[in-house]
Amino acid sequence: MQDQQPAPPQQEDSETGETPPEQTDAGDTAPDGGGQAEASPEDAVPPTAGAPAAEDAPPVELEDELINVASMRDRALELWDGFQNQMLTMGVAIEAAILVAAIIPAAFFGPRLRKIIQNQVAPRAPYGVLRRAANAFAHLATPIALYIFLQAAVVALQTANSSTGLISAGVSLLTAWIVIRLVTLVIRSPFWSKVAFYVVWPIAALDAFGVLDDVVRQLDAFAFPIGESENGVQQRFSALDFVRTLFIFGVLFWGARLINTLITGRINAIDELTVSFKALLAKILDVLLPIVALVAALQIVGFPFGTLAIFGGAIGLGIGLGMQRTVSNFFAGFTLIADKSIKPGDVIEIDGAYGWVTQMNARYVSLRTRDGTAYLVPNDRFIEEGVVNWSHDDRVVRLHAPFGVSYNTQDLRTLARRAEETALTIDRVLKTPAPRCNLMEFGDSSINFDLRFWINDPANGTKNVTSDVMMAIWDLLAEMDIEVPFPQRDLHIKSAAEGLRIGVDSQGSPSSKPREE
Repeated sequence: MQDQQPAPPQQEDSETGETPPEQTDAGDTAPDGGGQAEASPEDAVPPTAGAPAAEDAPPVELEDELINVASMRDRALELWDGFQNQMLTMGVAIEAAILVAAIIPAAFFGPRLRKIIQNQVAPRAPYGVLRRAANAFAHLATPIALYIFLQAAVVALQTANSSTGLISAGVSLLTAWIVIRLVTLVIRSPFWSKVAFYVVWPIAALDAFGVLDDVVRQLDAFAFPIGESENGVQQRFSALDFVRTLFIFGVLFWGARLINTLITGRINAIDELTVSFKALLAKILDVLLPIVALVAALQIVGFPFGTLAIFGGAIGLGIGLGMQRTVSNFFAGFTLIADKSIKPGDVIEIDGAYGWVTQMNARYVSLRTRDGTAYLVPNDRFIEEGVVNWSHDDRVVRLHAPFGVSYNTQDLRTLARRAEETALTIDRVLKTPAPRCNLMEFGDSSINFDLRFWINDPANGTKNVTSDVMMAIWDLLAEMDIEVPFPQRDLHIKSAAEGLRIGVDSQGSPSSKPREE
């Protein structure tokens, strides 16, 4: 039980000198002992229903609007005060001055750093990615020098217990810009350039404004369950895990492509391996390495593969049914390489497209035509429809140059022999096997020959060498004064009028002149 303190003495009013009345609580009884608080005249008389409101009272909607405007004004003033307290300070002014002043030494030492890299580092770097990286660093020498000076300024300000927020934000944005430029100059890929711009730059901006941790927490909170582990622990996969998987897979995929290029180059340098076996190994690497990169990325982020056994089987079945043609092309490509029906460098003809095989990919074969275009043929079409391979076992192929002469030609054997000799005047025509000119038939209008000759470079075209041979035969026929006849037809009229038949019989042919009246 606490001791009661004496009541404080009542103070008199400084102006009137009267003592103010004692203040009573709401629950205290009135001095007259009535038990209720004395009501004011307004409380004693309730307002009459339908009585008009006071003239000076504003409407409710207008009052709410005034309150909202006032709250917005207060909020704006609060933000402005916060901006003044945070930004318009001596520490921020010092950081801004350091940011501007750091440009001067960076502009002075940057060109010198570029010369050192170009003269000392770049010539010693091997050709390829390392040489491009050295040249990229030389190209970005001035921004790198600015980055070094800003980092030194951050360390100095932290040692002096001064604020470093503005310079740290500038360093984050500068780092993102340097990384994006390095990716663009080294990789030279539009895809990875866009990835660097749309990924690295937003991360740097969020980190500069200090909200990166909040964004990471929100991404980690947005998750969905994917099953339970063997110990009964609920497994979840968050949006942060998805982002991490994409990033890690991108890095591993790029590394897999680099490894694939190096291994493929070493395989192509081995002369003991056949061309088809080299293509088979390259195809296996093209398929295997991306799969390994994806599995490794999921394993790094801790994705529970055991919880998706049934779900993964259903998804695999659906994908298999929906990608039958793709899977068919994939295994058809392995079949084409295994049975050596076609291989890179072969001269083939399919669906009227003539050219040589340049690439055999997982889904299609790239056929480069004589027009300079790439004709992409799905792998399964070679197995289902067949293909004309001009250089399957041997590159020596036979071509034809048919021609016809008039029935007035007497010495056909001399003509055939001269045609064979004329074919040998073309550079690409082989002497062994020798050309052969055969008499094919006695046609309706001409005596038809077929000059057959051989070449060993079908990749350089077949129609062009055939054209050269036929042009030489045309010159030969003109030299020997041999006529190439037009088509001749005998027309026998049986159902014409009697007068027309008499005119035809008497003149030998219908008269082309108009009959005079």
